Amino acid sequence: MRRGGRIANSLLALLSRDWLGLPVALVAVAAGIGLAGVGAAWAAALGGLALAVGVLLAAGSVRHLVLMARARRENPPPGRSVEVGGHRMHVLAEGKAGGGPTVVWMPGGHAPGEDFRELHTRMSHRNRSVLVDRFGTGWSDVGPFPRTTAGEAEELLAALDGAGERAPFVLVGHSFGGLLVANAARRRPDLVAGLVLLDPTPPEVVAFAPSGGQVTAMRRALLRAAVRHLFGAHRGPGGRTGQDCAAASAFAELTPRGLAEVAWQTVVYDGDLGDLPLVLVIPRDLTGGETVLAAGRDAAETERISRFYLRARTRYLAASTAARLVHTPEGTGHEFPYEVPGFVVDVVGELLRELRANGR
Repeated sequence: MRRGGRIANSLLALLSRDWLGLPVALVAVAAGIGLAGVGAAWAAALGGLALAVGVLLAAGSVRHLVLMARARRENPPPGRSVEVGGHRMHVLAEGKAGGGPTVVWMPGGHAPGEDFRELHTRMSHRNRSVLVDRFGTGWSDVGPFPRTTAGEAEELLAALDGAGERAPFVLVGHSFGGLLVANAARRRPDLVAGLVLLDPTPPEVVAFAPSGGQVTAMRRALLRAAVRHLFGAHRGPGGRTGQDCAAASAFAELTPRGLAEVAWQTVVYDGDLGDLPLVLVIPRDLTGGETVLAAGRDAAETERISRFYLRARTRYLAASTAARLVHTPEGTGHEFPYEVPGFVVDVVGELLRELRANGR
């Protein structure tokens, strides 16, 4: 990792601590008191301003800590915490395997497992189902930095082992979570009976897509949110600064330069999964993709962008000789796991029946 990357992740690790706002506020208060003691009029004015800012920051920091404590008290973890690399990771496992593979869900973005609670609940009525909160999300600790897909793939497998969940697993991942579970399957194919990828993030899109700056804007928004949360400058119950910082670190890969640094450890290439049963579930078109299509300068460019994204979506089929394609219901887009959860559960259930029939 470049020196700049190490420094950035060290700063993110510091910013992720929910208590950080108080010492920052105290520094501002101390600076204000010190300036006020200088005696000059300008120093007194600056000192008063610094003191006022420090008091406001301290009040916001206390508000943030109180809200966090209340949230922990009112929302106890539904599952269990297991130790992974010296940090606690939350795992919720329910249902009976019934002699077949256990289903493990991974939402997109850098979201907590709770985002797939409806899918998990539906599946747990008929099969063993597991939700895992990546470090920095849900009820898990913030964990170490940097957050990387390769590292999170290892942590996912370690969490399942620590929770006593037995292989084989069917790993199901959406978007960025699809890239993660594919990476986990490549690392430990002996633990994985099948893979269901729900419109997974194609590395080609990261490396070659038209420049739009969406990821950079998203990371900046996460950092701003972390600062707002740290000092209580938000409405509603607020959120963990650690979740914002962990996502900002993880998304650093989703740029051409970031991917180039980690590609060999992260990308699943053609043939990497051998004959592992793989179901790729994608929309037929770019419904909901108006933002990416808007990058086209004219009709020909827009058509090329559309063709690029549609073809990139199918690239995971080359990762396994036992891959097949399933299209989502008409009118659904990238967020189809939330739009048609019953359809997703049925697709996973069909793969489970096939695996059981084949003794896997």
